[in-house]
Amino acid sequence: MDMQSISLSPSAAARVAAIAQKQGGPAILRLSVEGGGCSGFQYQFGLADGPAEDDTVVETDGVRLVVDPVSLDLVAGCVVDFVESLGGAAFRVDNPNATAGCGCGSSFSV
Repeated sequence: MDMQSISLSPSAAARVAAIAQKQGGPAILRLSVEGGGCSGFQYQFGLADGPAEDDTVVETDGVRLVVDPVSLDLVAGCVVDFVESLGGAAFRVDNPNATAGCGCGSSFSV
């Protein structure tokens, strides 16, 4: 799978950098996919201390996005974005593989 199979938008990179700076840690965002959610799978985000040996790592503006191999199969071709709206601010995954999603945008099915 090529390294551009998933990407991190500049706005998401800026948000991760700001959070990491406040917490005094590295600017690394981990995206994983777990079973559950209202549509079958749900996205999980968290700051990471570093990539695991088998992670895929992509970088935007000095911020790294790490994804494990199992999750990568479900999010290949995605863009991780950070959006602010009246409903709040959140990381969002634009997933071209999803056949259905939910209103909150945190779960999907393939």
